[in-house]
Amino acid sequence: MGLSWMAWTWPTVAFFIAVVLSIVAMGIWEKFRPGGDPRRGILGLDTTRGDRLFISWLGSGFIHLGWLGLFGTPLWGALALSILFWILTFKWV
Repeated sequence: MGLSWMAWTWPTVAFFIAVVLSIVAMGIWEKFRPGGDPRRGILGLDTTRGDRLFISWLGSGFIHLGWLGLFGTPLWGALALSILFWILTFKWV
């Protein structure tokens, strides 16, 4: 049984590779710099590194969907906004 029924394109593969690499990077970060203790950010929630990673991925998905709804393709602007969102999330959330 092949995977031809799935829409596996290079951007789809790149997305899943990015997800796996971010999880691996968080594991390495935690191994060499333990202590992802919860901290209270601007949302008023206690978040750990893993929480901030999840918030970053979720927010990036919504940024891309919003970009598609408002501007369509290409998604380079959404990618730039998502990177900025990741930086701000890890700094202040």
